[in-house]
Amino acid sequence: MNVPENLKYTSDHEWVSVEGDIATVGVTDHAQGELTDVVFIELPEKGRHVEAGEAVAVVESVKAASEIYSPVTGSVTEGNSVAESDPALVNSDPYGDGWIFRVRIEDASELEDLIDADAYTDLIS
Repeated sequence: MNVPENLKYTSDHEWVSVEGDIATVGVTDHAQGELTDVVFIELPEKGRHVEAGEAVAVVESVKAASEIYSPVTGSVTEGNSVAESDPALVNSDPYGDGWIFRVRIEDASELEDLIDADAYTDLIS
């Protein structure tokens, strides 16, 4: 199972990469493996204000639909239209081209509520 050390994670199986005040969010390798073949992504609307823990996107596979939660409070800056057009990217490149959305962080202290790679590995073990 691929769990990059440089990312933060949620207990709901989202990963978070932070650059400045922008958080990029996607589903973990573990989550995409559980979902199997992703066939559809419903992205959040650009500019939408979201709260930490709020369901903001949906990833559907041949097996199930899963809500994707925002790890932080802020406003959506973009959804990944490339992955929306090619949902299989969530399976083939979950930490790269398969990201789901980006959000401008309002309260950086919320990042402290996320877990590191070791804690996430323990969670899924």
